Amino acid sequence: MTHAGSALPVARVPRLQREGTGPWTGDWSALPALAPFWTADGSRGAREQTHARVGHDGTALHVRFDCDDEDIWGTLTRRDDPIYEEEAVEIFLAPGGEDPVEYFEFEVSPLGTLFDARVRNPRSRREEMCVDPGWNCPGIAWRAGVDRPSRRWWAELVVPWSSLSPRAEIPALWRANLYRIERPRGGHPEFSCWSPTFTDPADFHKPACFGVLDLRGSLP
Repeated sequence: MTHAGSALPVARVPRLQREGTGPWTGDWSALPALAPFWTADGSRGAREQTHARVGHDGTALHVRFDCDDEDIWGTLTRRDDPIYEEEAVEIFLAPGGEDPVEYFEFEVSPLGTLFDARVRNPRSRREEMCVDPGWNCPGIAWRAGVDRPSRRWWAELVVPWSSLSPRAEIPALWRANLYRIERPRGGHPEFSCWSPTFTDPADFHKPACFGVLDLRGSLP
């Protein structure tokens, strides 16, 4: 588990046994979950936990979020609406093992609204950062659902490798971070991460804090 002063988290991402394209139809619970999310400042575990799982195949990265949530809501429905102002899960991705200057941002809301963008962030300063929400990831697939009786919602993303890296061979290492924006109506928002960014107010755009996805994993 990651906390202040620790090394970046590393996840061995299993290769999925599947045929065809689109969302994986296997049993997500068979994949190991990433470590529980921490608040962005790294001070404690998130109150409303997010259980994230990742897998890959020859064409795409597959990501699943399962979110504990006492108050599930959303109003925005158009692609690239600012769902980060409501409730959302997010993943930032960059090929290779170095601290990225450029990376990709993907968000999904409980309503299934997608926000995707390319980001250039040379010095981790918001005043210098350039976010391009006009970029639409070619071939991306996503979906989400709400289970109100169990007070949970979920989201899945299928992100094609060809849209993220020009290399013929898929890099074995990717820098990534996964996030959750939880905004209970009438309460205080909670910003949580797989790898804390140690910021207060919360700032997810800290590439040096991205963890590592290692595609050389295997299913248990």
